[in-house]
Amino acid sequence: MSILNIYTDGACSGNQNKENIGGWGAVLEYGEHKKELHGGEKNTTNNRMEMTALLKAFEALKRDGQTIRIFCDSSYLMNCFREKWYVKWRKNGWKTSGKKDVENRDLWEALLPFLDLHDIKFYRVKGHVDPDGTATPLKKTYTKFTEWNGADFSYDDFIYITRMNVRCDELANEGVDELR
Repeated sequence: MSILNIYTDGACSGNQNKENIGGWGAVLEYGEHKKELHGGEKNTTNNRMEMTALLKAFEALKRDGQTIRIFCDSSYLMNCFREKWYVKWRKNGWKTSGKKDVENRDLWEALLPFLDLHDIKFYRVKGHVDPDGTATPLKKTYTKFTEWNGADFSYDDFIYITRMNVRCDELANEGVDELR
């Protein structure tokens, strides 16, 4: 059985401003087949765009029961799934441990049902890495990647995953540019 790889990224130009433009990008890869998705929104946040990229990738799936690996540079998104923050949020009525409303609840609630439909593993990637850069920083970044995700990925896998993260960033920026 083939594994579906999903790579995602989000971007927001003017993230801290009331008026801004955000974009998201995703690549779905199943064997030799690839599908690229992108879009954008006005007056959003970087976190919302990261989440939207994953949601749009999930919504593009044509069947349930797939084995999926998700690669993303958003620690917010990856930590929520990997550390299962959402379990406590649901239990606490969508409140954080500090008794504040969970931000982006609408997107979390849209994403969570997909966890039950597929066998999903989440992998964190360092964003904004030049895979064609000098060898020393890349080796250090690869070491960090394996610390986050385990040693199942070779250095060549890491370079490929990094290239896909760069492509998703480019797609997210296309989403921003289309709204300018």
